[in-house]
Amino acid sequence: MAAVLTDRVDDVAVAEAAARIALARRVPLLLIAVMPPHIRQSGLGPATAPVRAVLARVMPKIGPLHVGYIPEVFPLPARNGPRLTAAKELLGLATRHRAPEVVASRRGPEGLDAFALIEAAALRGGPYVHAVAPSTGTSPRMTTQDPPMARRVMERKPFSDE
Repeated sequence: MAAVLTDRVDDVAVAEAAARIALARRVPLLLIAVMPPHIRQSGLGPATAPVRAVLARVMPKIGPLHVGYIPEVFPLPARNGPRLTAAKELLGLATRHRAPEVVASRRGPEGLDAFALIEAAALRGGPYVHAVAPSTGTSPRMTTQDPPMARRVMERKPFSDE
């Protein structure tokens, strides 16, 4: 089980959902901290200050669940490649750690939101990707990053009994 942490408000919901799934399946949790490309690449590891800051935000929620976790760093590549490059590389990292499932936020950095990860997972044949909605502090509004199908689903009105 892997959780994609992107230093956003939704990280807590992502980590908590992933920890609960990991606890139910009795597997360790891979916490993947995504670091922006402007952070120095040399010496970037789980013990550096930016990574510890990302992990410190989610530890109060997953610590009480007593789930084993493995911190990992994913440096976000520059935007000069194909659209799904970052998603494929992140899924490759999860696969190397034998994580059959990945939990990600619906709204993440471009190329690492749940929709891009789902698309990349479909192209490469796995792993399964869970999409977590924004936390209660934010409203679930449409963004230009949502794929067209998601926008159509969000625009639908509920069925009426008339």
